[in-house]
Amino acid sequence: MTTVEAVGTRRVRRYHLALIGVALAIVLLSLVRVLAGSTDLTSSGTFAIALAFAVPIGLAGLGGLWAERAGVVNIGLEGMMVLGTWFAGWAGYQWGATAAVVAGLLGGALGGLVHAIATVSFGVDHIISGVAINLIGPGVTRFLSEVLYAEGSPANEAGAGITSSPTLSSPAPEVSLPLFSSGSDWLGKLENTHWFLLSDVAGILRGLTHEVNVLIIVAVALIPLSYYVLWRTAFGLRLRSCGENPWAAESLGVNVYLTKYIAVVISGALAGLGGVFLVFVATKYVEGQTGGRGFIGLAAMIFGNWRPGGLAAGASLFGYADGLQLRSSQAVTGLFLLGALLLILYVGMRLRRGPLGDQGAGHYTVVGLSALGAAVFFWLWLTVEALPSEFVFITPHVLTLLVLSVASQRLRMPKADGVPYRRGDQH
Repeated sequence: MTTVEAVGTRRVRRYHLALIGVALAIVLLSLVRVLAGSTDLTSSGTFAIALAFAVPIGLAGLGGLWAERAGVVNIGLEGMMVLGTWFAGWAGYQWGATAAVVAGLLGGALGGLVHAIATVSFGVDHIISGVAINLIGPGVTRFLSEVLYAEGSPANEAGAGITSSPTLSSPAPEVSLPLFSSGSDWLGKLENTHWFLLSDVAGILRGLTHEVNVLIIVAVALIPLSYYVLWRTAFGLRLRSCGENPWAAESLGVNVYLTKYIAVVISGALAGLGGVFLVFVATKYVEGQTGGRGFIGLAAMIFGNWRPGGLAAGASLFGYADGLQLRSSQAVTGLFLLGALLLILYVGMRLRRGPLGDQGAGHYTVVGLSALGAAVFFWLWLTVEALPSEFVFITPHVLTLLVLSVASQRLRMPKADGVPYRRGDQH
């Protein structure tokens, strides 16, 4: 078998494994829904909210992916999202949804440009520059609000204040996929039967296809598009080479400075687009509406091993956890059972590899802790009927982090990620 054939076989194998993983996750959710008696675990309402929560996180994480694949650490995603929200609110109330998208992209790209100037041109530490962007973003937007939304201004008379913009002049359009959202609403009827697996699949499909914001479709499409550009084009190869070994890329004629600039500006624009979506949901800009989603997006990108597919999975998990706790506090207890089943599967996979002694001494600890965690989760599911509201808020996040950490044991960041680059000055 040639090298090309071997690579193609591995890709097909990963694709099949991903499909099997999605199918297994749906079966587990269906089983937990039946055992826990909580229909909200797989309801269309839960998945519609989860999708809305996952989109800004995924867009921010996608922005981080573009920057870090080019070798620039971008923890300033939160500040770039803030800039995107403000500019989207400012343009949206005057000229509508399309202007909000364009202005939000430009606002986020402006933050990315500042980060690129600091890190690429002046060699500022990437972490320091990112922290500065996160501080500057809210400060700049507050200043602009005080200047443009001051008392007596047209914007103020239209309902603006120093912490919010007027309502958008036109809402973002929503669409429903014809096959899944016909007038008879056959998916909704099938969901209400509560049959094992069938009603769960119907609820998931209905939540993901019924009255979907157009920007959600764009965000989902950006995942495979980014994969294609970064892994299937000459430009993507040059960009990734800048994140792995910029001096080798330089020796082959790649303009490393320009490539890094393009990547970081695109990174900021994607984060700004995540801010635009938040404005569409609230129908206006509100100070603090990003809520740390830029940082969560960065975490999802890292847990996804700096790849679009893993990033999408991480953002989906965070979105589902947030959507579930908002939809039903009682359904959160069902996550204990889900966590127990996932840990049992993980232990089974470890044991299938062969004797633990052949895998190293550390594997005894991992398997033992996983088995103990499964027992604790199962006991909590049996004994806890309702969680206090304080624990409801944090339980989905704890479970999500547990699942992501178990699923992300082999991380490999780009080798030159965060490494200062100077032309001709090879390390």
